[in-house]
Amino acid sequence: MGFKQACAAIAASLLFMSNAALAETSSIYDGDYPVVMSSSQPQAGSMELRLSSLMFDERAALRGISPSQVARLGAPVRSPFGRNGAPRQIYNEAQLMSLPRPRSNAQHRCLTEALYFEARGEPIRGQYAVAEVILNRVDNDNYPDNICDVVYQNAHRHLACQFTYACDGIPENVTDRAIWDRLSRIARLMMDGAPRTLTSGATHYHADYVHPDWARVYPRTATIGQHLFYRQQY
Repeated sequence: MGFKQACAAIAASLLFMSNAALAETSSIYDGDYPVVMSSSQPQAGSMELRLSSLMFDERAALRGISPSQVARLGAPVRSPFGRNGAPRQIYNEAQLMSLPRPRSNAQHRCLTEALYFEARGEPIRGQYAVAEVILNRVDNDNYPDNICDVVYQNAHRHLACQFTYACDGIPENVTDRAIWDRLSRIARLMMDGAPRTLTSGATHYHADYVHPDWARVYPRTATIGQHLFYRQQY
C-alpha cells in the first residue's frame, strides 16, 4: 500500500472510530461546559479487539513508507501564493523544498545557474535579492530583454562581463544538487511573479570585499549577506 493509500486508510479508520464513539456517548451542559457521559455498558476487551482490528491495515501500510513520509502526515502545508493569487517569496528552506519540482526551460535554467554560481553561499533572502537584480535588468531598457541574455551579456570578454562566473574562464560544475534544487524553486517563484521587495529596484550588486568604481556613482539600496545592492540611475 502506498503513501496516499496509507493516508486514506488512516483517515477512514479515525472517522469510523469517531462515529463509533459518538454513538456510545451523549452530552449534557453544566453551565458553559459540556459534560460527556457514556450510555453504554463496559464490555471487557471490546475496545482492545476493535483497535486491534482497525489498526491492522494501517500498521501494515505504514511499514511500507519512509519515516519522512510519515512525518509529513501532520506537517502544515503553506501555499506558495499570496492573498492576491501571486507567488510569494518563501524564506524557509523546508517550505521551499516542500513545493513541487518546478517546471523548467532555458530561461529558468539560466536564472537557477546564475543564483547557484553567484549566490549559493548567501542566505535565502540574499538569493532572492540576486534574482531580483537579474529580473530588474530584464525589465530595464539598458539591458537585454530575457534572462539568459542578461546573465551572459559580454561573456566573451574575459573578466569584463556582467556576472563574473560567466567569463572567468573557470569551468562551472554543479556539485551540490540539494542547493541547486532549492535555487530552482526560488528562480521559478521569481519568474512566476513573486514580489521584488528586497532591493528597491536594484540593478547591480557586489561582494562586500570588492570596491568597483560604479559603486561610488549609484545609490545603494540594500545590504543582504555579503552583497551590497545598487540601483542604476540612467
